Amino acid sequence: MSQVQISRHPLVQHKLTLLRRTVTEPKKFRELVRELTQFLLYEATLDLPLKDRPIETPLAPIVGKQIGVQIGLVPILRAGLGMVDPIIDLIPTAHVWHLGLYRDHATLEPVTYYNKLPPEAEVDLCLVLDPMLATGGSAIAAVDILKRWGAQQIKFLGLIAAPEGVKALTEAHPDIPIHLAALDDHLNDKAYIVPGLGDAGDRQFGTG
Repeated sequence: MSQVQISRHPLVQHKLTLLRRTVTEPKKFRELVRELTQFLLYEATLDLPLKDRPIETPLAPIVGKQIGVQIGLVPILRAGLGMVDPIIDLIPTAHVWHLGLYRDHATLEPVTYYNKLPPEAEVDLCLVLDPMLATGGSAIAAVDILKRWGAQQIKFLGLIAAPEGVKALTEAHPDIPIHLAALDDHLNDKAYIVPGLGDAGDRQFGTG
C-alpha cells in the first residue's frame, strides 16, 4: 500500500497520545486536532507544484514561488469540520465544500444526507478530511461523489485509521493517497477503531 503515508514525526506521535486520552476535554481535543491536521497537511502537500512569482524585497527584485494549483477542502460532516480551519490558516485561498455522511448503525453503510459541491469541479486538488478512517465506507462514498463530480486529484487526510478501512479505501480507489497520524489494530464489533480514541465528533463538540 505505497499510497498510505503514516507520519513518524515525533511531535505527531506526542500530540496523538494526548488526543487519545480519556481525560482530554473537548477544548484541548479540538486544539490537538488542529495541530495534528497542520502537521499532516505539511506532509500531504510536499508534492504541490509551484509557479514563479516576481516580487520586490526591500533590497532587490527576486523571482519567488507560489502554489500553482487551486485546492478544495471536503470535510466529511461533522468530525471533519475540526480539520478545516487549521488548513485555511495555512492556505487561505482554499475552497471549502461540505459532504454530510453518516454511518447507519444497523448496516454500518454510509448514508449521504448533504452535498454542497458546486455544479462543476473548479479545483486541481481535493483534500477529503475525516479524523477517523474506520470501515472506510464514508471515505469511499466521498471519493465516489468527487470523482463523479469531475475531481482529477484527490487525497485523504485522517488522524487514525483501522486496517479494515485502509484496505477498503485502497481497494476501491487505489489512486488515492492516504495520509494518517496512526494505523491502529482493528475494528470492534461496533465498527469503532481499537485502541482509537472513541467518537471524534462527540469528543470535539462535547456531545458524547
